[in-house]
Amino acid sequence: MTRRTVQQLADGDALDDVFLVGDKQLRANRNGVLYLQMVLRERTGAIGGRMWKATEPQFLSFEDGDLLRVKGKVQLYQGTLQVIFTGFEAVPHGEVNIADFVPQTEQDVSKLFDRLRAVLLKLANPHLRALVECFLIDDAFVHGFCAAPAGIRNHHAYRGGLLEHVVTMLDGADRLVPLYPELNRDLLLMGVFLHDIGKVRELSYDRVFGYTDEGQLIGHVVMGVEMLNEKVARVPDLTGEPFPPELFLRLKHTIVSHHGSYEFGAPRLPMTPEAIALHFLDNLDAKIHSVTRDIREDRNSASAWTPYNQNTQRRLFKGLREGSEPVAD
Repeated sequence: MTRRTVQQLADGDALDDVFLVGDKQLRANRNGVLYLQMVLRERTGAIGGRMWKATEPQFLSFEDGDLLRVKGKVQLYQGTLQVIFTGFEAVPHGEVNIADFVPQTEQDVSKLFDRLRAVLLKLANPHLRALVECFLIDDAFVHGFCAAPAGIRNHHAYRGGLLEHVVTMLDGADRLVPLYPELNRDLLLMGVFLHDIGKVRELSYDRVFGYTDEGQLIGHVVMGVEMLNEKVARVPDLTGEPFPPELFLRLKHTIVSHHGSYEFGAPRLPMTPEAIALHFLDNLDAKIHSVTRDIREDRNSASAWTPYNQNTQRRLFKGLREGSEPVAD
């Protein structure tokens, strides 16, 4: 029998299928009764799951990243689908294709990478072109950059998400520069490429997405500057001359300021035209990706609105159903 994807599940469906599990927690309700909470994943998406009257041995019987055959029922609760499961059993990894359970970009990674190379290797500045080459000849970096998600929950949270995010931003920057000729195109495009490189080392993404120890302790902004330092030191081997100090300084600034404000983790506010443009391009792509995903994946067809999203602190208007009238919701 062909397995159903998360996107095909509907309220009231009986479920007996295999999922990759993550974010497992053992909690107690107000009466002190234990219940098990986790996220069930396959490559098209994820759905929350709960098992009432769970036990500690059940909680300890599996780990995040394991595969479980889950039996239960799909339920719509406060506008969001969840699985209430009555039982589960471990499934050996060798019995299934793990690629079916890890979220991945729907785009062709090889074509995305070709687009990245085509743009960056045509930069006019020879020092920046050499810097790009230092990154692209590093096979371990390229593998990680093509596999990493851009995040673990909020946007582009799937393998290949970082590459997809960066290529979209490169295309956006190329369209933006003619409108603002004062922007240094090479510096902006290089900043787009560099701004999240630290996520290659910050995140773990083989099965369950999370943070490496280094990522948890240091974070991708600092790690990105460290990775830039490593590659800039090798550029003179290709160009035969030192990397320009001011250009180096401006590149580091784009990395440390791309979050845009102190409250969102930026060590410095954007203070150059290119850093400001980079921040807004980054924020635009992340926000549009997130809201269109929330609208697309909302399964409550009875409402014109998505459920309230704590991250964005709002509901989103999906549009009225044909023949319906606007009503208070």
